[in-house]
Amino acid sequence: MIEQIVIYGITFLLCAVVIWLYLRQQSKVSEKTSAKIAIAKEEGRYEPISLHPYIDLNTCIGSGACVRACPEKDILGLVNGRASVINASSCIGHGACFHACPVEAISLRIGTEKRGVELPHVNHNFETNVPGIFIAGELGGMGLIKNSVEQGRQAMGNIVQSCEPDARDYDVIIIGAGPAGISASLEAKKSGLKCITLEQDTLGGTVYSFPRSKIVMTAPMDLPLYGEVKLFDTSKDELLKIWHEAISKNDLKIFEKKKVESIEFKGDNHFIVNTAQGDSYNTSNVLIAIGRRGTPRKLGIEGESLPKVSYRLLEPENITGKDIIVVGGGDSAIESALLLCDNNNVTLSYRKDAFARLKPKNRERISQADSEHKINVVFNSNLLKVEEDNIELKIGEDEIKTIKNDLVYIFIGGELPTKFLQNAGIEISKRFGYIVKKHA
Repeated sequence: MIEQIVIYGITFLLCAVVIWLYLRQQSKVSEKTSAKIAIAKEEGRYEPISLHPYIDLNTCIGSGACVRACPEKDILGLVNGRASVINASSCIGHGACFHACPVEAISLRIGTEKRGVELPHVNHNFETNVPGIFIAGELGGMGLIKNSVEQGRQAMGNIVQSCEPDARDYDVIIIGAGPAGISASLEAKKSGLKCITLEQDTLGGTVYSFPRSKIVMTAPMDLPLYGEVKLFDTSKDELLKIWHEAISKNDLKIFEKKKVESIEFKGDNHFIVNTAQGDSYNTSNVLIAIGRRGTPRKLGIEGESLPKVSYRLLEPENITGKDIIVVGGGDSAIESALLLCDNNNVTLSYRKDAFARLKPKNRERISQADSEHKINVVFNSNLLKVEEDNIELKIGEDEIKTIKNDLVYIFIGGELPTKFLQNAGIEISKRFGYIVKKHA
């Protein structure tokens, strides 16, 4: 009897120790996560800016599966045994947390209760309120490459099912040759549709404008007529090579430098697609697969039309010995400045007094580059004028400085294609906490 009591006592003590160690560890994790959340709020990275996870605390069991599944750093953490969002603005919509949650406590949403996001009306088949016009990819709220590829394939599959032979020149015209557009083009070819793809810029869309060495985070995806593509950390060039191979192998008709200006609905599944270059195309369906940014936002200053001004950075390794100013305070501006600073004299101009919503790694790298005088970071500044050999920069309230300059790169976002969509008859609403995916 005494031996049993001793055994029970030792067992109870061991259980108590294990529980105490577990609770102590949980407390430490909570403290670390809470500290990270406080910093994120202070630096403006707590509020989401696009697709993000929303956690139902009444359902969450604190398994930590979502935290482990997220391929990014410090997007999610655990506080008091429940999952919590930390740097929501850095979330790029992988959806890995959503699929990993064992109790379906996570939904993927766009916008918050306070901050709305403008989205076009699209049903479960990716069709807008205008029958025959479909939207897939980033414009509809799903910006991740894998998601966009899948949406492009699915949207075209729905077009195939509803498409009937007629006298139009094309069964479908795809606008945009980014991930969604390329995937849709391949699916259309696979299904035997008469199809062309129009791209206002260059093959790859937004991905093409990434700096050459930028790493694209993606995951295994199924590309029509090509097969499964297993990519995790890859360069832009590697991804574009795969797309070029798929396009060349299947003889797709993709026309670059063709900016679509309008879509005219003529009734009875008849659309005329007009480009800025003066071309017009007759089609039965239209799939819009463009980015949310539309066209680059401009400063509207004197000299901005000079050839030395650009809104994207290509092949930075070929630029050396130049006096360069980079305008902007987002990740694109910071990454471009960092890629240029080793071989050039780089000034980074930002209109505010501190960076906000930067990826943690970019924040660390730009701070280090500034402290080591590799980049001249000028806060509270605005580019006033661009000349052949100089630029004028306003610093603070009164100081205007003339700086020797060879190249200007402007990264201040892009204009939403709202007017273009509305002119085509597509309804757009501001969504607050709009649920994109509710369960796996």
